[in-house]
Amino acid sequence: MAPKQPVNKVSKRFWYPADDEKTPVARKTGAKKTATLKKSITPGTVLILLAGRFRGKRVVFLKQLSSGLLLVTGPYKINGVPLKRVNQSYTIATSTKVDISGVNVKKIEDDFFKREKAPKAKKTEDNFFAQSAEQKKELSEEKKSEQKSVDAPLLKTLKGDKLVAKYLGARFSLTKNMRPHQLSF
Repeated sequence: MAPKQPVNKVSKRFWYPADDEKTPVARKTGAKKTATLKKSITPGTVLILLAGRFRGKRVVFLKQLSSGLLLVTGPYKINGVPLKRVNQSYTIATSTKVDISGVNVKKIEDDFFKREKAPKAKKTEDNFFAQSAEQKKELSEEKKSEQKSVDAPLLKTLKGDKLVAKYLGARFSLTKNMRPHQLSF
């Protein structure tokens, strides 16, 4: 009988996974942190909105919501901007300040802005053609009254300073020879 040849055993310390083998990615899950507020944004600061339906409008900052978004208002009577949530990255803070000491916004949180879900109807031919004649959704009385209660003290403050009221009503835009990096807001 021939002597037994030693069998090469693969050591576990030299084993490497194949390139195409998927490995799970470690993800850190934790509590979401609210965004830190820019130093230039304080309650009462006039902001310029940069995006969305009201881009170019000047608004008054009221407070930061728990989600990290900013609560702003026009006031609605001056420039048509209602109570609104805005991401701070889409704003420019100006050096203009408005006194908001009389404004009470403790009740307004992110839940205030949630939309009501409409019950889904069955899909039928009649419903499909009826969608085109759908009515415009009306604002709830709660939101209208809250808008008025927030804007009333602001309008009282702005009544004394006509220049700031006119400034809030004016739209911001760049013209041909303006250089945004050289502007001071």
